[in-house]
Amino acid sequence: MKTILITGAASGFGKAAAIELAKKGHKVIATTHKQEDIAPLKAETAAMGLNIEVFKLDVTMEIDRAKAEAYDVDVLVNNAGLGIMGSLAEVPVDVVRKAFEVNVFGPMELTKLVLKNIMRKQRGTVIFISSVAGRLPGAFGNPYGMTKFALSAGAAALRKEIHQVAKNVHISIIELGPYDTGFNKKMFATKYQWMGEDSYFKSIIPDLKKQDEMVLKHIEKDDISGLVKCIVDAAEANKPKLRYVAPITTSAAIKVMRAFGV
Repeated sequence: MKTILITGAASGFGKAAAIELAKKGHKVIATTHKQEDIAPLKAETAAMGLNIEVFKLDVTMEIDRAKAEAYDVDVLVNNAGLGIMGSLAEVPVDVVRKAFEVNVFGPMELTKLVLKNIMRKQRGTVIFISSVAGRLPGAFGNPYGMTKFALSAGAAALRKEIHQVAKNVHISIIELGPYDTGFNKKMFATKYQWMGEDSYFKSIIPDLKKQDEMVLKHIEKDDISGLVKCIVDAAEANKPKLRYVAPITTSAAIKVMRAFGV
């Protein structure tokens, strides 16, 4: 049995992974971004007969991150994230900063706290939930894509650094493709916030919205079990891989696109 702390567990992948790991007998600490998300998550998991501890942990708040130090965490799953899209030609820089605070800097700070105990034990795993958007840049995919590029690069380097002094402490990255959890739909809509009357892209907004509809309808996967399995596999493994990609079709697409220099 491992003690596993998951951020952003109020819904989507985070909640599904928390439930699956608890079913497997692990001690799961499922944290939420908002206080009002605690009661529904507790009620749902209790109805399943699962004993999951739930509390608020906003990764951008030092007082919230400090709560993690009270636990003997074996596995940290950095799942909390913020989805914001738009052209760097128009997105306010403060919005980009906010995305980095949630998706990169907050998880970095939390990881440093949890690593203190993991390094003392000389065993444990830190998992970063990244995205294929951090491997293959797409038009209007920023600031989200930028943060995932940074997160994946930082995690890969951290793994190499830690392995020089602690062979049983592992850093893993899970790069997710398009899944239908509602996250992508909300994120895609954000790019139009910056396309006002003076937008460079005003004339192509109808075309962009048609493209969004096509992606959401035909490319998103309904079944998230493959991604949840990646999280569970990485959390349970004694020697987890550096990189997991789900769904498998996305992994294959990345290899093909990179081979052709896309």
